[in-house]
Amino acid sequence: MRAVVFLGDRELELREFEDPTPGPGEVVLEIKASGMCGSDLKFYRAPRDGSGGASALGLGGDGGPVIAGHEPCGVVAAVGEGVTEAQARIGQRVMNHHYAGCGVCNHCRVGWSQLCAAGFVVYGVTGNGGHAPYMKAPARTMVPLPEQLSFETGAAVSCGTGTAFGALRRLGLSGRDTIAIHGQGPVGLSATQLAKAMGARVIALDVGAERRALARDFGADTVIDPSQDDPVEAVRELTHGAGTDLALDCSGAPEARVAAVRGTRTWGTVAFVGEGDTVTLDVSQDLIRKQITIIASWTFSSVGQSECAQFVADRGIAVDHLFTHRYSLDQAEEAYKLFDTQTTGKGVFLP
Repeated sequence: MRAVVFLGDRELELREFEDPTPGPGEVVLEIKASGMCGSDLKFYRAPRDGSGGASALGLGGDGGPVIAGHEPCGVVAAVGEGVTEAQARIGQRVMNHHYAGCGVCNHCRVGWSQLCAAGFVVYGVTGNGGHAPYMKAPARTMVPLPEQLSFETGAAVSCGTGTAFGALRRLGLSGRDTIAIHGQGPVGLSATQLAKAMGARVIALDVGAERRALARDFGADTVIDPSQDDPVEAVRELTHGAGTDLALDCSGAPEARVAAVRGTRTWGTVAFVGEGDTVTLDVSQDLIRKQITIIASWTFSSVGQSECAQFVADRGIAVDHLFTHRYSLDQAEEAYKLFDTQTTGKGVFLP
């Protein structure tokens, strides 16, 4: 089969791989949709010399490139020895929780394999992912996809939308809250959709005109361009000078993180989701004397992924609308060049 691998320095190629065969406890997933996530850009852009280490480029244990894509969704095509019907069955519609740890530690047992102290595989980064016709993974990493949801929605829930859901749940968002969501890429747009479904008032911030327009389409009550208006002052003006109850940074940009904290009211809570870079805050003025709570939220558990999918299904949330571009695998080079501009919505491969 032909599958996408990242070579570094914003280059990729379609490379030949053998069709996978499941071993004991494993399944082969026939990919129906494989989403493009903002964190894929880290591996797409990584220096070709691998100066950041194997994981910075997306390399397997043998030092060779792995198949990209960590938002896989499809149908179980084959099962290995020892896989029970309760775990996975041929023809079942499933998402993949794209981490696999030891399977027996306390974190793994409750679905948080990415916290496994013994180490873990990230499919699409250190193990072969979903930008391919087929993908092999442990049966325990498969999460059922509700019948009401499309494979595209399942792909989004498998990382970007699931990450937004996990952060909003950790924030304890409710219909009485006003939340500022900084960054309207795939995760931020998902957060806007979900926060509106949870009944909150949403202020969406992004420097990109297309992404602000998408945020408004997805229900944002107000959109702000932080490159034109001071985001802290704009948020305070919208909240009678107090600031928002909650804030979520999905951008990873230092200035957005600062604005998220300073635009939040006394006793408010801020969650950081966007990875990378740093932030500098005045601990006394920005945090202690405002009684601010900072939460770090990293993706979600397999249980949380299932809960997110059911929430989307029960409320009829149009997650498919996140996808502004759909591609075949043969269009991968074009797809990532556009995605790299970070001006559009979400892209998805339909093998």
